[in-house]
Amino acid sequence: MINDFLAGAIVMGFAVAALMFLKFWRRTREGLFLAFSGSFLLLGITQGLLTLGNFYDEERSWLYLLRLAAFLLILFAMWWQNRRRSRR
Repeated sequence: MINDFLAGAIVMGFAVAALMFLKFWRRTREGLFLAFSGSFLLLGITQGLLTLGNFYDEERSWLYLLRLAAFLLILFAMWWQNRRRSRR
């Protein structure tokens, strides 16, 4: 029961971080903040599905692809941001 509570707190933390970066994106219109917001949203969805799904270890490997997508989104956004700045 305590594990479910802590997993819910983690999901809430991911959601708060996603909303915070979304607020920064609305203020600055920098794509990096939007990518961070989307990544934290994906990480929160993954954690929520792991908690609520009660999957066996063999059945939840596809959820780690969502985590991989979140981290790849951050890497791509950082590359794109640096690429744009070097052209200026």
